[in-house]
Amino acid sequence: MMKTPLLLRHLFEYAETYFPSEEIVSRGYDNTYRFSYAEYAERTRRLSGALSSLGVGLGDRVGTFLWNDHVHLEAYFGVPAMGAVLHTINIRLAPEQIAYIINHAEDRVLVVDRTLWPILAPLAPQLKTVKAFLFSGPGQLPDVPGALDYEAAIQQATPMSSYPDLDENHPLGMCYTSATTGNPKGVVYTHRGIYLHSLTLGLANTMGLSMEDAVLPVVPMFHVNAWGLPFAALWYGAKIVLPGPAPTPRDLVDLMKDEKVTVAAGVPTVWLGLSRVLEQTGERLFLREAVCGGSAAPEGLIRRFEEEFHIPFVHAYGMTETSPIASVARLKRALVPASDQEKMAAKASQGLLVPGLTVRLERDGQEVPWDGESAGEMCLQGPWIADEYYRDARSEEAFVDGWLHTGDVATIDKNGYIHIVDRTRDVIKSGGEWISSVDLENALMSHPAVFEAAVVGVPHPKWDERPLAFVVLKEGATASKEELLALLAQKFAKWQLPDDILYIDEVPKTTVGKFLKRALRDQYQHYLAGERDA
Repeated sequence: MMKTPLLLRHLFEYAETYFPSEEIVSRGYDNTYRFSYAEYAERTRRLSGALSSLGVGLGDRVGTFLWNDHVHLEAYFGVPAMGAVLHTINIRLAPEQIAYIINHAEDRVLVVDRTLWPILAPLAPQLKTVKAFLFSGPGQLPDVPGALDYEAAIQQATPMSSYPDLDENHPLGMCYTSATTGNPKGVVYTHRGIYLHSLTLGLANTMGLSMEDAVLPVVPMFHVNAWGLPFAALWYGAKIVLPGPAPTPRDLVDLMKDEKVTVAAGVPTVWLGLSRVLEQTGERLFLREAVCGGSAAPEGLIRRFEEEFHIPFVHAYGMTETSPIASVARLKRALVPASDQEKMAAKASQGLLVPGLTVRLERDGQEVPWDGESAGEMCLQGPWIADEYYRDARSEEAFVDGWLHTGDVATIDKNGYIHIVDRTRDVIKSGGEWISSVDLENALMSHPAVFEAAVVGVPHPKWDERPLAFVVLKEGATASKEELLALLAQKFAKWQLPDDILYIDEVPKTTVGKFLKRALRDQYQHYLAGERDA
């Protein structure tokens, strides 16, 4: 067989050749930009030329501080195809973390949306390796050394007519985890890994992306490659719809309707927001599927989309270290005659491991059986799984004997469906037994009055830890503590029930929309010891 390298430029060149008239739609502040693939390819090659003129070469890091827009999509291919490394920067991190990752990655050029410059401006004197800034979007050019207008730079540049042949293990991009403790950890992606990951997203057992789709990644492009959707959607010739700056649920519904979106992807909080709009307005979308990841979606949300809105709801699982797609919850043929309860359990799980990866569960150094009850830390292997963090001693904790230890506690049932019980740091250890905070949260959110729910373990003088629940009610809805506990009692043993349920206005969230349960644990750590923090 021919030893042809698996490179990102092959994805780009295929799309450029076979789908020149396909469309990319990018929502802006005051208008919507539309480009054909041919126009996009020309702009992307000009970006590569502009970066080359700035001295960017093989292995140099180019950081992006951007929304989900066409400029970001141009960087997605224009930076790696020329042999540089795309570093997508989380715009929602704390300022000190942003400065840390730019310096740690040693970014040479930053591509920045002008509207986001107020976040970066105070940090500019700390950025030791950045030599130039390319500013996109509306507004004046900021007064900072090395500032260039993005549009002017790419229009003046000579398009890079051919991209180099690289080793397929050459770094393509990097992303830093949104760490809840310590500095973020860097993960480097290779051309080979992203090529294979993109192939996987075209499988019917995963996302089944094709030229017939219109794909809208709501998940930020700074977060784990927007789950790989921009790479795969362009390769397969799909219409790409980019939501632009800070889209509201109303904005997203309008985009999905106007652009006839068939596949959209976001975290549960995104779908909760959309469900509110659809419930209030009665509008219909024609998605062939809503892809949900980042954290577990409650069963009630899945049922709402499938039964009320008639939109298939697909659960997926992954993490920064897995590029990210590792499993997808689709029903096996063997489950077609199963009960509604069994089917929903599969849909609400993290699904089946995608082809190409290997999984095992581990507890106390021993492999755990796949019986749907025995829980252990999920460990993964595969060609798009990282094998270390970038220049970080914490690699030794996560990567052991060729396996990524995910930190997720899971069970796997006889059909192979993965069910995340908890994060290792979030599982509640009460009297020597494990209690799943995720299962309790999903059960609480199945109540029609509950919008969000979070459950954390807090110290207890007798039982080591006990569950404490936090509930956000839907606007105008009511549900008593007794009512919610009675609901839980139908599914859980008495010792698994929360010791108390507290009503709050909003569950704290991470920069990518996941529940930040550490904040609740810290605030309420003395609640069951008698020191009740309000």
